[in-house]
Amino acid sequence: LPASMYTEIQRERPDGGNILTHPDYIDGNPDLIKPKKLLNPVKASKSHQELHRELLMNHKRGLGVESKPELQRVLEHRRRDLLIKQKKEEEEAKKLQSPFEKELLKRHQRLDQLEKEQEKQEDHAPEFIKVKENLRRTSTMTGEEKAA
Repeated sequence: LPASMYTEIQRERPDGGNILTHPDYIDGNPDLIKPKKLLNPVKASKSHQELHRELLMNHKRGLGVESKPELQRVLEHRRRDLLIKQKKEEEEAKKLQSPFEKELLKRHQRLDQLEKEQEKQEDHAPEFIKVKENLRRTSTMTGEEKAA
């Protein structure tokens, strides 16, 4: 059955099944405006043209696409060296902390930990205790304001 349908289609189209129509401007009619090919904005841009030119030159020289220009390699090397230097300085600064600074840091961490524990305890307190504490605060504030 499918073979017979194919033969019927072939009989209907004597040109071999070409669906595309031929354009009218090939006839040479001077009244018709001939279409121009549209420019690709990417290919028309200066940066794309310069990049393409550089790629062609590198290909002619035998350089790979992965190889970077010398300036870019130098800049990346400098950035890498700078980051390494900064990390070393930070590590030295940590090592050179005086015992006093270390003790201060420990105390600060302990205070932070105690504050967090107090906040947790306050969160578990019943509602009426929280309200009572708020009332005490407001009453002491108004007393201080009257004295001032």
